[in-house]
Amino acid sequence: MKKSGWKIVSEEHIGNFRIFDIKQLKAVSPRTGNQHPYYLLDSTDWVNIIPITKENEVIMVNQFRFGTSRMELEIPGGMVENDEDPMEAAIRELREETGYIGNKPIYLGHVDPNPAFLTNKCHMFLVEECKYEGKQELDPGEDIEVQKINIKKIKDLIKDGTIGHSLVICAFNFLDLHRK
Repeated sequence: MKKSGWKIVSEEHIGNFRIFDIKQLKAVSPRTGNQHPYYLLDSTDWVNIIPITKENEVIMVNQFRFGTSRMELEIPGGMVENDEDPMEAAIRELREETGYIGNKPIYLGHVDPNPAFLTNKCHMFLVEECKYEGKQELDPGEDIEVQKINIKKIKDLIKDGTIGHSLVICAFNFLDLHRK
C-alpha cells in the first residue's frame, strides 16, 4: 500500500454544530508541493444494530430524514456518546429507539462512512432473540415508527430501493458475511 506523503501544515477548528465539528486542514501535496485546504467533519463514532426476533423478524425503524426529505426504512442506530463503548451504545440505541432488548450484541465489523471528509467509524452489531421490553425513549428530535419485517424480505427491500441508507445496506452485508 502506498504511503500518503501528505504533510499537514495547519489545522483550524471552524465550528461546533452539535453532532460534528468542522476542521480546516492545510496540507502539502507530495506530488506537486502545492498547499491545499481540506475540510473535515469530525464526529463521534456511530453504531447500527440489526435486531432479530426469535421469529426471524428484523426490528426496523421508519423515520423522516432531512437529507432525502422522505421517510427512510432503517435499522436502529445512533451516536456513541462521550466515553461510551460502541457495544454499550448499541444496546442503548436499540432500547431507546424501539423498546426492544435481546442477547448480547455480536460485533459484525465497522466501516469508514466517507473517508474523504468524515473522521468517524460506524460499528455494526447483531442482536438476536429480541423481545419487546418497554416503550421507546426518543430524543426530542426523533419521531420513529417501529416495524417488524421478515429477514427473508430484506434483500428485496434493498433491491427495490425501499431500504436505501448505505450504512444499513453495509450492516446487512456484514450480517451475510457473518452467517457464511
